[in-house]
Amino acid sequence: MKKKTSLRLQDPHLERERQRYEHPLPSREWIIEILEDRGVPVRSEALAILLDIADAEVPFFERRLGAMARDGQVVINRRGAVCVAEKLDIVKCRIEAHKDGFGFAVPLTPTGEGDFVLYARQMRGLMHGDIVTVRPAGTDRRGRREGQVVDVLERAQKSVVGRLIKERGIAMLSPEDMRLPENILLEPDSIGQAKTGQVVVADIVDYPDAHRPALARVVEVLGDYADSGMEIEIAVRKHQLPHRFSAACEAAAAKIPAKVRASDFKDREDIRDLPLVTIDGESSRDFDDAVYAEKRGRNFRLVVAIADVSHYVRPGDAIDADALERATSVYFPRRVIPMLPEKLSNGICSLNPDVERLCMVCDMEITYAGNIKSFRFYPAVMRSRARLTYNQVWDWLQNGSDDALKPHIDTLYKLYRVLLNKRHQRGAMEFESVETEMIFDKNGKIKRIVPVVRNEAHRLIEECMLAANVCAAEFLLKHQHPVLFRSHLGPTPEKLATLREQLGLLGLHLGGGDTPAPKDYAALFAQTADRPDRELIQVMLLRSMQQAVYEPVNQGHFGLAYAAYTHFTSPIRRYPDLAVHRAIKAVLAGGKPYRPESWVALGVHCSFAERRADEASRDVENWLKTYYMQDKVGEIFGGTITGVANFGLFVTLDGIHIEGMVHVSDLGEDYFNYRSDIMAMEGERSGVRFRLGDAVTVQVARADLDTSKIDLALISGGTAPTAGKRSGKSKAAAAKGKEGAQAGKGRGKKAAAKNHAAAVPGKTSKSRRKK
Repeated sequence: MKKKTSLRLQDPHLERERQRYEHPLPSREWIIEILEDRGVPVRSEALAILLDIADAEVPFFERRLGAMARDGQVVINRRGAVCVAEKLDIVKCRIEAHKDGFGFAVPLTPTGEGDFVLYARQMRGLMHGDIVTVRPAGTDRRGRREGQVVDVLERAQKSVVGRLIKERGIAMLSPEDMRLPENILLEPDSIGQAKTGQVVVADIVDYPDAHRPALARVVEVLGDYADSGMEIEIAVRKHQLPHRFSAACEAAAAKIPAKVRASDFKDREDIRDLPLVTIDGESSRDFDDAVYAEKRGRNFRLVVAIADVSHYVRPGDAIDADALERATSVYFPRRVIPMLPEKLSNGICSLNPDVERLCMVCDMEITYAGNIKSFRFYPAVMRSRARLTYNQVWDWLQNGSDDALKPHIDTLYKLYRVLLNKRHQRGAMEFESVETEMIFDKNGKIKRIVPVVRNEAHRLIEECMLAANVCAAEFLLKHQHPVLFRSHLGPTPEKLATLREQLGLLGLHLGGGDTPAPKDYAALFAQTADRPDRELIQVMLLRSMQQAVYEPVNQGHFGLAYAAYTHFTSPIRRYPDLAVHRAIKAVLAGGKPYRPESWVALGVHCSFAERRADEASRDVENWLKTYYMQDKVGEIFGGTITGVANFGLFVTLDGIHIEGMVHVSDLGEDYFNYRSDIMAMEGERSGVRFRLGDAVTVQVARADLDTSKIDLALISGGTAPTAGKRSGKSKAAAAKGKEGAQAGKGRGKKAAAKNHAAAVPGKTSKSRRKK
């Protein structure tokens, strides 16, 4: 009788797995097929036996199952049984809670079908950030997807920061995170010397359920709310930013040499004689890119050298584990939480002047027309000639200099003009926004807030970095090596329809039909140069596009008008860039490809960490600005409307670049309704409108540190309708506005605030490399 072939050997993807791994496991596809054939959930131990998994392979097999669970392919229930997610008709989601008690379950793997709305009664027992499984349950009367939470897979809140309060002798924690609306009971014996009103950190002992609140134990007393630097300590813990390196990471970093060793030169090109320079902001401390350009006939050679972090941080080591958890550096005013220990970020990996450093190089030949004719990547050893600043370089270009490096800067500038012209031909979008910088006194208080002037030296470096990033994407696509791309998609059909309707009311037209290209956006925005509503139109265009994310599928970068784009140039502060370096090195070595545990999961995590860092930075800046405005209550300012929502107007104050809000009820003696079609607030009887870009005069009414919000009272402003041209839509708009106001009590407020924040994105000093 012929012996039956092992199920493991019947894997149709076995050969592919053998090419990837020295000791291949059953493929994901085959595991799912086996589970589907069984027709019932199978315990992981039984599945291992079924697939002839050896005892030594069991940890690796369980790791694969875990990765499949994170990617939403399977669900491992509380009994340890593995289920095919599609068979269960359940979706793995992350909980996004709202301060008013309701929330949303956001699918971890986007399907295009939207989020699930969860009502207050469904949110009992859940906390913001929890990972859950949800069974779809139709739609509500407003067309939103409804769902039923099946199980809580992972609790996001391990510890919570907040203020200690006492009610009827019972100690409780009032969370700083508004998305945790319920107070948390505290174990009495954990209070110690903490005083009512102080900021404390508590570890959760018991999670909430439908009938009782969460219980926690105080583990740290941070101090009084108004203490210097407290806003950062709160933001770090509120957003769960990893801010202490593990002992293993610190120990590993201590062993890294302070200087490049002779043995490190092996298999590297020596470019120490090349006059590379770094060009950064005055306050920068970590330098991860250096540039050099020279003329070659009619063409240019551009060398972009990037710190070789991957030489010191190896996959799976202690430093890598901490870097992966952080995924990005976080920038606060006066403080940075780095992705890497300081010995690397400001030491051996930083391209400091006049010291040898290891680097990864993108060496390009660029034609006089701005096309990248050829490029190559290689590891090298370099020595930066100088640490230059944007303002210094721009001064040289404007006023001249007798510095020996000036001719090299001139060549870089000529190349930049060529690349800029190519950018315009490509149709990449260039929107305007005001960046600000807080100037502090010696006591840590804000003296003033000033606009950051972005000169052409900033853009020169940006164009060099864009060129290197594009080459990295092309290189890895050519060699078919997986990687995280920086994907930025254009408008969805729904957003495009809304945009066209809004533009039509302004007498504008966006070309491109159902699939407008970046060129169409750029051409439209160019037409608005002399229009008073230019800022309004910019917001409309920005809102129509989707958020940029990291993912292993190349979908191009709409805003930059690139068919493929990735991040290569900032491995000191971004984990995706480190992964790109490893992938490029794997191709150059010609051996096994670099593979993290899951490219999909890595992309989701890095995208989440980026958003988390942005939110934390925004929290701190908002608190500092609110503190700055406390002694300005009662003062009158001119301002510009920079946001409109159904609950009021966002106004940026002239001269100090701080934003506050005028509530809809304070706009005048009329009922005002939000007109989403023209992004304006309009009076029902008067027809007076408040639109983006309008000038208003306001008085500072309140600066609330608890909510980091500044309330303004309207003194004057608004546009009265021209005689005989009062909008015929006012009554319809009023009805729509009232309906929208009700939505504002739900997700409307959240969405409006989110859209407003996305409209004119705040940038850090590193913004030139965030694209």
